[in-house]
Amino acid sequence: MNPDIAATALAAAREAAAAAADVIRHYWRRGVEVELKSDATPVTVADREAEQAIRRILQAALPQASIYGEEFGLDGERGGLLWLVDPLDGTKSFVRRTPFFSTQIALMDGDELVLGVSSAPVYGETMWASAGTGAWLDGERVHVADTTGMAQTSISIGNVKSLTGDARWEALGALIRDSNRIRGYGDFCHYHLLARGSLDLVIESDVNILDVAALAVIVREAGGVFTDLDGAPLTLDTRSVLAGTPAIHAQALPRLRR
Repeated sequence: MNPDIAATALAAAREAAAAAADVIRHYWRRGVEVELKSDATPVTVADREAEQAIRRILQAALPQASIYGEEFGLDGERGGLLWLVDPLDGTKSFVRRTPFFSTQIALMDGDELVLGVSSAPVYGETMWASAGTGAWLDGERVHVADTTGMAQTSISIGNVKSLTGDARWEALGALIRDSNRIRGYGDFCHYHLLARGSLDLVIESDVNILDVAALAVIVREAGGVFTDLDGAPLTLDTRSVLAGTPAIHAQALPRLRR
C-alpha cells in the first residue's frame, strides 16, 4: 500500500475508534435496551450509532475503500481496499456491565490485512498497528514474549464450546496439561496481552473475521504469528484462531491441526 494512503488510513481508523468510544461511553453510563438479531445475538443502539460514527469518518478519509460492518453489512465491493468494522465486539459483555468489549477496525488491501485498531474504551486500552510499522499500545511500542518452551507457556482460550465435540478437544486438553497455566481472558483482551508479552498462546473457535482482523495485524506487528487452527492465513471466512509467539505457535499447531 502507498505509504501516504497507509498513514491517512491509520489516522482515520484511530479517529473513528475514538468517535465510537464516545458513543459507547455515553450508553455505558445510561444503559440500553437489548434486541436480538436473527441469529439470536444481542444488538443495541450503541452498536448501531458507533458503526454510523465510524463509517462517516472512514468514508470521508478514504472514499475509494469499501466498508464491511457488523451492523450495516457491505457498502461497496469485497475486492480492493476494504474496511472491516465491528463497532462493539462483545455486546454480551457490554449489556452485562463487564468491560471486556471493544471497537475493532481493520483494513484489507486485496487479500492482505494491512492495518488494525483495537479500542477498549471502558477497559482503558487502545492498540494499533499497520504493516511494517510495529504494534503500539497507547503510544508505546509492544512486542510478544520470547517464550520458547511449552512448560513455560501461558495459554488463553475463548469460544471453545464448539470444540467440545471436535477431535481437537482431547488435543487441547493435552496441550493445557503441558503448559504452565491456562486462562480465559476472551475477546480483545487476550490478544492485547499476547501482543505486549503477557501471555504466549491464544486459542479460539467460532469467531468472525470482524472480531479478529484488527487484532491479527497487531499481533503480527508485535512479532507474533496469527493463523486459524489449521495454520491457514486469515480470510473473510475464517472461523478459528491460533495466535502466539513464533516458537509456541509452531509447537501448538501440529497438535491442534485437524
